[in-house]
Amino acid sequence: MKLLQAKLSQYTIPQEAKAAGIYPYFRAISSEQDPEVIINGSKVLMFGSNCYTGLVNDPRIKEAAIEATRKYGTGCAGSPFLNGTLDLHKQLEARIAEYIGKEDVMIYSTGFGVNLGVVSCLTGREDYILWDEQDHASIIEGRRLSFSQQLKYKHNDMESLEKQLQKCAPDKIKLIVTDGVFSMEGDVANLPKIVELAKKYDASVMVDEAHSIGVFGEGGRGVCHHFGVKDDVDLVMGTFSKSFASLGGFIATDKEITNFLRHHSRSYIFTASITPASTAAALKAIDIMIAEPERQEHLWDITNYALEGFRNMGCEIGNTSTPIIPLYIRDNFKTFAITRDLLNEGIFVNPVVSPAVAPHDTLIRFSLMATHTKEQVTTALEKIQKVFRAHNLIP
Repeated sequence: MKLLQAKLSQYTIPQEAKAAGIYPYFRAISSEQDPEVIINGSKVLMFGSNCYTGLVNDPRIKEAAIEATRKYGTGCAGSPFLNGTLDLHKQLEARIAEYIGKEDVMIYSTGFGVNLGVVSCLTGREDYILWDEQDHASIIEGRRLSFSQQLKYKHNDMESLEKQLQKCAPDKIKLIVTDGVFSMEGDVANLPKIVELAKKYDASVMVDEAHSIGVFGEGGRGVCHHFGVKDDVDLVMGTFSKSFASLGGFIATDKEITNFLRHHSRSYIFTASITPASTAAALKAIDIMIAEPERQEHLWDITNYALEGFRNMGCEIGNTSTPIIPLYIRDNFKTFAITRDLLNEGIFVNPVVSPAVAPHDTLIRFSLMATHTKEQVTTALEKIQKVFRAHNLIP
């Protein structure tokens, strides 16, 4: 056995979980991603989706994707920098710029690619990136690729952020990068205070709206709109793979920044463009989110209902106030076992263990879609209560 294989063969955690019958990943779904899905021939309630709007199986979006495929084909066979820019891509960029309220937009092939390509190249060696310790992995990878000085601040702790800002040279660029809604914990960034500190220390702000678009703000425009700070935030990132029911991502900002990014962002220049189908799907999703505010209202109704139910049950759910509800287990293998037991009860949830979170912060991630019914949420609460009691997590 070669040295590489010999070293990697020592990683046996997945095999151990499989042997124990609690391996929770790559569960094959044989149906559309609706509130109810089919796994191993059985119906299961889906509480593990990131499509907060519930649009992923909407027939209008399907038809838009089909029509785009008929007109443009299945792919672009190149990056936007060279042969991969369609007029449809330009339409989507203009539509998002109007929707978010920014001067210009660039669309990337994935949301991960946005953060990777933007954070890694915006600032120089003598500049600073300041990042929340709970930022998404894509932000972490982006800042790792940057040559800038990097200062981590405690999660949503504005005193910690200010202390880090005070370490920065006044005449150098300071970029604060934060999730709008934190994808595992479900809590919301303190954007008003972040903007206040950015103004005080002459810093720029980038907000990842991946988990807040479709949820917060008028027409689902996100937390920057919700807090009334969209003009004070320099860069707004979003992804199409969640509320937009598609695949890809975008950065919305001013033309000076996009001009630089279009010619320096490697994950943009060296990655093929998003497909015509994905582009058309995202365009249609924006129209629906704006035209159907009742979808967002229902999402909040069932979110508040679920939050109250988990609190009354005695679950530890942290500081969440969003459709992302963490149910803390604080043990890797118990998290896996509970995920298995819930699936056996007909409830699909996602296990979140180290290294995605600290070993003592492992959790079950319960997430809601606008297409869930109150009855479905009630069923999930009852099943979770049963399983959690069996594992002595609640009274």
